[in-house]
Amino acid sequence: MYEGMLFALCLLTLVLFQSAASCELRPVLAQVPKRLPAGYVIAEGKEELTLKGCAAKPVAFTSSDPDFTVNTDGTIITVRGLEITTKQFSVLVQDENRSDWKVDIILSCKDEKSSSVAHKRTKRRWRPLPFSIIENDSPPFPKELEMISSDSSVNYTVYYQISGQGVTTDPKELFILNKNTGMLSVTRAVDREQYPQFNFIARVFDVSGRETDAFLPITVNVEDKNDNAPEFIGSRFFTVEERCRAGTVIGQVNATDKDQAKTPHTLIKFTLHNATDMFSIDPFTGVITAKTNTLDREAQEKVYVEIEIRDMGGASSGLFSRGTVVITLTDVNDNPPTFKEKLYKAKVQENQENVLVTRIPVEDKDLVNTSNWKALFEVTKGNESGNFRMETDPKTNEGLLYVIKGLDFEKTPLVKLEITARNEVPLVGTDTKWLSVPLELSVGDEDEGPEFNPAILYLKVKENVANGTIIGTYKALDPENKNSNGIKYYKMTDPGNWITVVENTGELKTANTIDRESPLVHKDMYNITIRAVDESKKTGKGMVIIQIEDVNDNMPVILDPDLIMCSKDDMLSSVLVEAVDLDQRPYSTPFIFELGADHDGKWKMKDATESSVVLEQAVALPTGLYSVPLLVKDLQGFGKEQTVNVRVCTCEREENGVGICGARSASSSLGSLGILALVLSGLLLLLLSLLLIFICSTKRDKLYISDDTGTGGMLLKSNTEAPGEEVKDGALLMIPGTEVVDGSLQSGLMESKNVTSASGRYGQQFFQGGGVYNTTTQEFGTEKFYSSGRYDNNLYGNNTLQKLSNRSALDTWKTNGRYLDRKLAYFGDKEEGRYADDLLKTYGHEGMGSPAGSVGCCSNLGEQESVDFLNTLGPKFKPLADVCYTTNRTGN
Repeated sequence: MYEGMLFALCLLTLVLFQSAASCELRPVLAQVPKRLPAGYVIAEGKEELTLKGCAAKPVAFTSSDPDFTVNTDGTIITVRGLEITTKQFSVLVQDENRSDWKVDIILSCKDEKSSSVAHKRTKRRWRPLPFSIIENDSPPFPKELEMISSDSSVNYTVYYQISGQGVTTDPKELFILNKNTGMLSVTRAVDREQYPQFNFIARVFDVSGRETDAFLPITVNVEDKNDNAPEFIGSRFFTVEERCRAGTVIGQVNATDKDQAKTPHTLIKFTLHNATDMFSIDPFTGVITAKTNTLDREAQEKVYVEIEIRDMGGASSGLFSRGTVVITLTDVNDNPPTFKEKLYKAKVQENQENVLVTRIPVEDKDLVNTSNWKALFEVTKGNESGNFRMETDPKTNEGLLYVIKGLDFEKTPLVKLEITARNEVPLVGTDTKWLSVPLELSVGDEDEGPEFNPAILYLKVKENVANGTIIGTYKALDPENKNSNGIKYYKMTDPGNWITVVENTGELKTANTIDRESPLVHKDMYNITIRAVDESKKTGKGMVIIQIEDVNDNMPVILDPDLIMCSKDDMLSSVLVEAVDLDQRPYSTPFIFELGADHDGKWKMKDATESSVVLEQAVALPTGLYSVPLLVKDLQGFGKEQTVNVRVCTCEREENGVGICGARSASSSLGSLGILALVLSGLLLLLLSLLLIFICSTKRDKLYISDDTGTGGMLLKSNTEAPGEEVKDGALLMIPGTEVVDGSLQSGLMESKNVTSASGRYGQQFFQGGGVYNTTTQEFGTEKFYSSGRYDNNLYGNNTLQKLSNRSALDTWKTNGRYLDRKLAYFGDKEEGRYADDLLKTYGHEGMGSPAGSVGCCSNLGEQESVDFLNTLGPKFKPLADVCYTTNRTGN
């Protein structure tokens, strides 16, 4: 009966799972004896039936032939004894992913003597076969399951023991065994969802405690009962846009069942119990879809759908659960803003600007504070002149109508507008269009100032027109009575003061020369603004734009009359002469260039353009400066002869194709030695200046001078910290014997003339170049000497200083010497007091607010009658006269 037990049981597994990559199971080919006893093993082994190469493992086996059974470990065994020649059946393999695999089993007879493939079991050691129990079985317990027996009981007195899961490990004592008879019993109900299978072992011992047979692995399968209702898993909250298309997938409801998979106990069916007009659900996948395209968030934002899940494929005997799915409809812009009124009315005063006229409320059913709800307003009719602007109040969503340009009651007392409201995003899912509403705006009347008509007046005037010429009239009208009575006109702006406005008539007359080339003119346009004032002192403003027409009042002028011509070898060089005329065509270019009538024939012209000509040497010229007369005339022949100074030099090098003269090259190539020489010379000049300051500031002793008569004079060094006013302002040393005539110095000694004062004259003035040069004149013998006084004009920039600077230092020294000699001789003829009287006195500033201001310097006269003239000089010189009188009396 047990013959062939050593049959190659691995053959089935190798064929079933030979293709690991694709999980393809091939048929099992096995040779077996012709007579197969009950319990004959065709193939066995868990390892061989694990679907090698596949991700999932086998969990159940089902035979298509009732004569064969397959244990849970994959062993194929005959159920009863039978005789075969050939036999074919199939085994259905289920993996843990609920996938089914079909394996064909093909049996053929073999020689009874052959034992290479199938093995015959000659002795059966244990019985019975693996068995099953039903989960949650009803009492009473314990219940007998099966009797196990070992063949060793024939030869020995034995007893049995079991151990393992359900016996000695959790759940303990679930299975018990009569150790003498081998009857296996279950003590209580079992939940398959907790323990789907039990594996334990049975052992047999003789009375001496010796194990008489190998242990027997026992597998008890717990058969499933439909004792668990399906349960929802995952989220049951979904969203979908309103107005979505029918058939749009909204989401999937997921459920599970704890019962055995791939059985009717876990076949779940989904059913909607409400909202069936809005949604549908797939009965076996749980996918919810939209059933219509009319889902409306504004009607119902959240839809609560009740769903039933029932096992047994939805059969009435199946267990079920119910749950609620929440479907939220999201907003789309399917509602335009609507106006609350059919007609809006408002009022505004004329001439008002940037004022809020009215607020226009709207309603929108879409989600608040979203782009679908926010309104945008526009004046679609009646705003052709741009008088209005629309805005949106972000809080209330109202339309705000503003007047940005003043309205005129006299022109339009009633303005009819059309206001259109839109959203920030387009409408979808609806055929509705954007809505509009009419608005009537009444304009209030006000007493207004004069208005110029037109607001901008354009006039054409030729430049240089005679002063007093009437170029036009610019009048304003009272908008109330439409006349100009009592209106006066005034200029507001006139940059060049070219125009005069007649106050009563508004006539515009030229007041000064109008020059088109003036910088006040832009693109031949000159603007002035006029103000009109009526009898009620209300004003209006207008603008006059004068378009100035050109006349030929400018001659062409050579831009650069000083030119440099670089001459190289014996080549005849040339230079470009350019001219410009401020006038426009046809009073300017093209210019006519001609050589002047007095030209020397050494030059010629070529390559003339509209505004330039090339001046070329007619003969080779040596280096030097040449004056070339050129006659330049405009297109109308208006021009004059001009002189171009051309410096001819020798080219030393070229830069960018242009010759550079030697002098410029030398000056531009100052090396490091030249820079060092400049620095050293600057330092030397600084040292000389410091030495001169030291010498001049050194204190000197008194110097006594003897004259021819034996009387002595003494010169004192005052050591004044700063020179007097006469030194500061009259820096020019006046040479004795010179005079100022028409801004120049005339050399030579002045002859003796009739002099009213024996000692000299004071306050004499010479006029030079618009300034006054005050001097003090002393007469010594027959010659006049001028001491330097105050000169108020800039003396250093005229020809006088240049002429004086040309005199040699020796002449200056001799002249001063002669002056001192005569002075000493004059002193010798006078009494002792004359020395002090002759000294110059310097007086300081009289102080701020003094009527005399600042008094310069004066000399004390020796005789009383010589200072009487000071009383006639006015209040400014009154302090000077008092000082001089006091000094004269005291002799100090």
